[in-house]
Amino acid sequence: MNIPNLLTVLRVLLIPIFILLFYMPYHWSYMAASTVFAIAAATDWLDGYLARRLQQSTPFGAFLDPVADKLMVAVALVLLVQVHANFWLTLPAAVIIGREIVVSALREWMAELGARAHVAVSSLGKWKTAAQMLALVILLGNPPVVNFWVVLGYGLLLVAAALTLWSMVHYLVAAWPHLREGSEKK
Repeated sequence: MNIPNLLTVLRVLLIPIFILLFYMPYHWSYMAASTVFAIAAATDWLDGYLARRLQQSTPFGAFLDPVADKLMVAVALVLLVQVHANFWLTLPAAVIIGREIVVSALREWMAELGARAHVAVSSLGKWKTAAQMLALVILLGNPPVVNFWVVLGYGLLLVAAALTLWSMVHYLVAAWPHLREGSEKK
């Protein structure tokens, strides 16, 4: 266990804490949940930076880092869909979670073919993650009342969903030759 891996494990351990804070019946609970989520999101950047800088990349970290990110985002989206219960949050949440399932399956399948590099993380994914994390921090920090911050959060989540779809298409296009090979053999 090195520092980057410990930060990744911390990110997973923070999930039940921000859930608990989110549901507490106090006026400050949204902001507290958002703060814990923001700390977890910062550890995502920090663990990757430290793993590269200190040359401490490990197979465990390579496995757990994307799992921690997906868990954190999916849980936050589920919490928000429950309390906001509207199209402007539910549609991008479904797109983001659906894309993660498709791309994870695609990456696993491509790895089995020895072609994982064709669906590696791109810079587009980094922009998607930034918009998504900022949207979630804003939305978790505010009650489900239409105001400037909530509308900004919805807007950023829609941008993240659009980038999510765009990156999924990018990955599918990269994998298409491998996907077509199987159908041509039949």
